[in-house]
Amino acid sequence: MTILDNSHEEHSAPSTRSQRPANSTPQPPASDSFLDRFFQVTQRGSTLAREFRGGLVTFFTMAYIVILNPLILGGFSADNAPTDVAGGWLSAAQVGAVTGLTAGVMTILFGLIANLPFGLAAGLGINSFLAVSVIQEVTWAEAMGLVVINGILIVLFGITGARTAIFRAVPKELKAAITVGIGLFIAFIGFVDSGFVKATAGGPPVQLGNGGSITSIPTLVFIVGLLAMGILVARKVQGGLLIGIVATTFLAAVVEAILHLGPASATNPGGWHLNTPVLSGQLVSAPDLALVGQFDLFGAFGRIGGLAATMLVFTLVFTNFFDAMGTMTGLAKSAGVAHKDGTFPRLKSAFIVEGFGAIAGGATSGSSNTVYIDSAAGIGEGARTGLASVVTGVLFLGSMFLTPLTSVVPLEVAAAALVVVGAMMMAQIREIKFSKFTVALPAFLTIVTMPLSYSIANGIGVGFISWAIIGAASGKAKKVHPLMWVVSAGFLVYFARGPINLLLGA
Repeated sequence: MTILDNSHEEHSAPSTRSQRPANSTPQPPASDSFLDRFFQVTQRGSTLAREFRGGLVTFFTMAYIVILNPLILGGFSADNAPTDVAGGWLSAAQVGAVTGLTAGVMTILFGLIANLPFGLAAGLGINSFLAVSVIQEVTWAEAMGLVVINGILIVLFGITGARTAIFRAVPKELKAAITVGIGLFIAFIGFVDSGFVKATAGGPPVQLGNGGSITSIPTLVFIVGLLAMGILVARKVQGGLLIGIVATTFLAAVVEAILHLGPASATNPGGWHLNTPVLSGQLVSAPDLALVGQFDLFGAFGRIGGLAATMLVFTLVFTNFFDAMGTMTGLAKSAGVAHKDGTFPRLKSAFIVEGFGAIAGGATSGSSNTVYIDSAAGIGEGARTGLASVVTGVLFLGSMFLTPLTSVVPLEVAAAALVVVGAMMMAQIREIKFSKFTVALPAFLTIVTMPLSYSIANGIGVGFISWAIIGAASGKAKKVHPLMWVVSAGFLVYFARGPINLLLGA
């Protein structure tokens, strides 16, 4: 079976009116343009203008990854970069170039093949895992080889239908809980990235701002942006999120020009996080793509042994597999393209292309590429088709040459958009029957575990395990799909991988 699945299920529209997003508008008149027909824009109740705006918003919300990924994986010298067991390190400039390249190519392919408004880029969970844990045991090239193997396995799961079968086995209430949990998760990310919520040295895990109050000008800009975007969306202004992002970025640039806050650091806690809203240096530069193809597929197995390398691959697969599944579930529901059972158009194609994103990320040394929950910002702007993804992908390719422009939007502005979209995704909670405790507790655990553990995969795992055990213990074992038990067992191994690794090391 080819990646392009043309079955009736893949192209059918959402079956109930309740599945359309809360901010949807009446279906526009049909268009005869090629783009409209190819991407089924009118059929999904969208317009070309909304798709282009949605693609822009998704890019501006995701653009931070072009700056952040090089900071996590690379550096400007061995002294300030994560070094592997052989003392090797990745150049930040080269990582930035392949980050934009891979995100651009994979997002365009996803839009063309899966026809969904989802952007792909280097996954933050996996790149941090690689930089902190994996390269303590293997070289960077060997680590990226493990990422490629992880991607190959995910593609095989997609081609054989195993990934689709697992997706279908998940009860609709649990799928709704995953969507709500993701909404809370991305809102929490927004609060943390903006400095609105911070960790404490002692006492509660988090607090409001510094010492329980807002003391940072960038955080104040975040609040202004959040309110402005919220008002625009509430008033159903076309392009509300995009207008809010542009306007708040302009405000941030004016504030920086006057106050010269600079980047945040230990000695400058009141600065901007990640991106400072100024244009500096040359605007255009040729990307250095020397990292493309610099991976060692099986080197890790020879260096640390088959069992240890297999456990690393197992961790990568579980994180990649279920983060993406949960993210796509939430995004499809938010976009109003999900069917009654939680599936969505071109489901199998989406899973396969996303798997190739992992392969491409490892092959370019930019880390596994996966679907980004930040795409919800573009969906909130009205994106419903892969045309928005093509727009986002083209902008990612351009970001390889225009890094200074990409870095103008501060993280505080992108964070405001994430909080607004998180609020939109909370609407799915109405599909969960909290009056049934066999449903309520697993759904609740799924929802709260995602933001509290800072992981979509953790929330899904806790939800799977609790759903299976509570359902069986309540006399409803026959209603628990066998695949739920299989995946739950896998999650138990996933959660216990630390002790397992110690035993393997012993």
